[in-house]
Amino acid sequence: MSDPLFDRFGREYQAGDVLFNEGESGAEMFVIQSGAVRITKAVSGEQKVLAVLGPGEFVGEMAILNSKPRAATATIVEPTRCLVIEARMLETMVSRNGEVAIRLIKKLSKRLDSANALIEILMHRDPKARVMLALARHAEAFGEATPEGIRIRTSPEDLAQEVNVDAWVVREVVARLRRLRLVTEEQNAMVISDVSRLQDFLEFLEMPQKFGGES
Repeated sequence: MSDPLFDRFGREYQAGDVLFNEGESGAEMFVIQSGAVRITKAVSGEQKVLAVLGPGEFVGEMAILNSKPRAATATIVEPTRCLVIEARMLETMVSRNGEVAIRLIKKLSKRLDSANALIEILMHRDPKARVMLALARHAEAFGEATPEGIRIRTSPEDLAQEVNVDAWVVREVVARLRRLRLVTEEQNAMVISDVSRLQDFLEFLEMPQKFGGES
């Protein structure tokens, strides 16, 4: 069945395609219909993964809202379909439809909360706690609800880079959460069965030693 929106604004991309690079000027934003897009930023000469976004998310909006260069790089992770919205079209949509404006504001607010959460995570001294906090951050900010739980589109390698820990630390934490049936792994993704239980487990580990043991 034909999709009128995709017929008018849609584009298809393959894994490895770059939607835009950090520092470029931007005149369009992308609404993800299917697939996944990795957002990275250069930090101290390395590319740090900020998020992997899936269906329903959008990227590239800041460059056309504030007329500044792209703040990050967006790379396609798997075959992806996007709606491509130019600046003038976005202005028209926002001015004519209050629901679009409210949704945009809510998304931007959520992104700001997520960025603040990442700063707090990076200040945490315990590397294993940083991993679990990052899992919760991804679930709350970018997760997809599924019958099995909240699906987050990130790999242990990406997570390790994001919170500045060794990859073996992430694998160890994920293995422990898997044994507790809090996390299951998929290709380039993980499913958190219960985010509240994950947070409870983290709080338990952060209690004084007499209540816990080593984390």
